[in-house]
Amino acid sequence: MKDTPFPTPEKPRWTRHVAALLLALLLAAVWGSVVQTQWNLQALAGVGVDIPAALRLSTTLQDLLGFAPVYAGIVAAGWLPALGVAALLARRWPAGRTLLLATAAGAGVVAAIRSIDAVAPMPVFIDATRHWPGLLAMTMGAVVGGWLYARLTARR
Repeated sequence: MKDTPFPTPEKPRWTRHVAALLLALLLAAVWGSVVQTQWNLQALAGVGVDIPAALRLSTTLQDLLGFAPVYAGIVAAGWLPALGVAALLARRWPAGRTLLLATAAGAGVVAAIRSIDAVAPMPVFIDATRHWPGLLAMTMGAVVGGWLYARLTARR
């Protein structure tokens, strides 16, 4: 610490975890939003609808504003229990912390999405997750987010 008349106290460790978690959540929500938008647009293109690049871009931006916050809530609901359990398991297996958190993040999102689908009046809440390929494409964003959280909060 450099000599200053008013030394700044170090940030508590939990603030680093919250900031990392919010960044990881943002990554997962943006990833999921973009995937579901492009998945749905591709389905429309598959039945002959012409979708120019400008329309793809504007639809993606609209979904980032409208759907991404909703999806962030879904991700957070899945992550809360999953990352909590992974963090407890990581105390017993510190070397596997990153793998545990990344895997738990993905599993938590799958559980949250399938739970919503079980109570939603429509067949699925997010059409891109109707089948496994779309669900896995969206889940990868959660896995990458979980990995990012693990890396940002790793002890140095």
